[in-house]
Amino acid sequence: MAMAVRGSRGGGSGGLNSGFRSFFSYRIFVSAMFSLLFIATLSVVLTTQPSTQNDDSQLPITSNAYVGRSFLALKSDPLKTRLDLVHKQVNDHMMLLNAYASYARKQKLDISRQMKMFDELATNISDLAMKPNYRSALFESDGPVDEDVLRQFEKEVKDKVKIARTMIAETKENYDNQMKIQKLKDTIFAVNELLAKAKKNEVLASSIAAKSTPKSLHCLSMRLVGEMILAPENYTDEGPEPEFEDPSLYHYAIISDNVLAVSVVVKSVVNNSDEPWKHVFHVVTDRMNANAMKVWFKKRPAEGGAFVEIKAMEDFAFLNSEYVPVLKQLQSGHIQNFYFANKAENSNKDMSNIKFKNPKYMSMLNHLRFYLPEMYPKLHKILFLDDDVVVQKDLTQLWNINLDGKVNGAVATCFGSFHRYGQYLNFSHPLIKEKFNSKACAWSFGMNIFDLDAWRREKCTEQYHHWQKMNADRTLWRLGTLPAGLVTFYSTTKSLDKSWHVVGLGYNPSISMDEINKAAVIHYNGNMKPWLDIAINQYKELWTKYVDHGMEFVGACNFGL
Repeated sequence: MAMAVRGSRGGGSGGLNSGFRSFFSYRIFVSAMFSLLFIATLSVVLTTQPSTQNDDSQLPITSNAYVGRSFLALKSDPLKTRLDLVHKQVNDHMMLLNAYASYARKQKLDISRQMKMFDELATNISDLAMKPNYRSALFESDGPVDEDVLRQFEKEVKDKVKIARTMIAETKENYDNQMKIQKLKDTIFAVNELLAKAKKNEVLASSIAAKSTPKSLHCLSMRLVGEMILAPENYTDEGPEPEFEDPSLYHYAIISDNVLAVSVVVKSVVNNSDEPWKHVFHVVTDRMNANAMKVWFKKRPAEGGAFVEIKAMEDFAFLNSEYVPVLKQLQSGHIQNFYFANKAENSNKDMSNIKFKNPKYMSMLNHLRFYLPEMYPKLHKILFLDDDVVVQKDLTQLWNINLDGKVNGAVATCFGSFHRYGQYLNFSHPLIKEKFNSKACAWSFGMNIFDLDAWRREKCTEQYHHWQKMNADRTLWRLGTLPAGLVTFYSTTKSLDKSWHVVGLGYNPSISMDEINKAAVIHYNGNMKPWLDIAINQYKELWTKYVDHGMEFVGACNFGL
């Protein structure tokens, strides 16, 4: 019984407490709901206040006019949603018109009428919402939207939008094409810039490759000099041969520091001559390469009994700065700065003339050709050959050509307007303009038969000295020996038949093989010398067939010919 009574009291007390807790929870819930409702109402009141800021220069946009409207306000006035959509359509088309007008101005198209129409239409659409009746009734009013005014506004908007769409449709293709054309122009310009840069790099690389001494040539010279050091008794000077001064023989002058190239010239001459024992080669080089030349021709004498004389230019006592203008000019700080100071920087600034900045154009070895009568005082005629030529026929008939009292017999190289005096000399200088004809035909050094007696009579070396001094500031011509030769032998040059001398094998791949095969001398003038990797392939074999592959050092120095 006690257990039952205890249980009944407990049950009655629990029911009372449960009812109290339920009532208290209900009141909390109701209070929370009223609080949330109050906060929501306050939020609606605050956010539905009309905006007081308006910029007359711009269309009122949705974020200013409508973003504060509550869900209840929009639901109570559905026309405002419709107004929002119309307003958004106005803004979209106005921005599209402005974009097309901006593109037209950027591309500088000749369509000013269309640009004016775009601008006017965009302004009209922008001003449409600024009309007082629309502004006051639709955008600044706190009350309900007037449907009649909205309908009229919507009609005007649709008319403007229709015009805008028509204009855009009519001009879109034109704008797209112009944009494509402009992009193509930009691409072409960028490609041209890259091409110009590549050409500059090509000139620089080609110049370096052509003017630098290849490792194989350096190796050959060092091996030859090393041979002399090991056995000097085998290479003692035997004194001058009487044939070196015999005017009845055929004499050649070859001025070079390239041992292999000189050997090719000598071999090609004697291999194609009918009487090689009557040919005398006067090879002049610098002191550094003289011993290498002597060892080569001691180990590999000229075939057929031909004679070879090796001299260093330092052996000629008259070559001093008091007598030779080039040597004196090389002592000036201005010339040294032009060639040697900041050479890489100067090259980048003037890539088109980089070849004229090469010191070889002021090298005495290069200008030695103007002193042949003094170098060989007992000779009457001499044939000057560059070291980058190959002789393909017997040349003895050159000594029999009547030069009509002229000093220099050479092949003219002009055709059309090319290779005339105007290309080599500065005819804006009054002295050049007065003395020479810009249309006179130029010729080329490389194979020149010189009448040394006529040279002495005409005092051509003195003429060369005069012009070289006048050009100390490089205003008469840029650099090089050809312009100096053109002014020195201007009226004393006889033109020879073109078959004697064909030029261009060092830069022109379009010379016909028929013309080459008919030529007595072919000339690899240009940067693509036949002993370099950059040589023109179709002409290279014409030179390499005269290389003496039996010389042990040629194979050892990896010429790869």
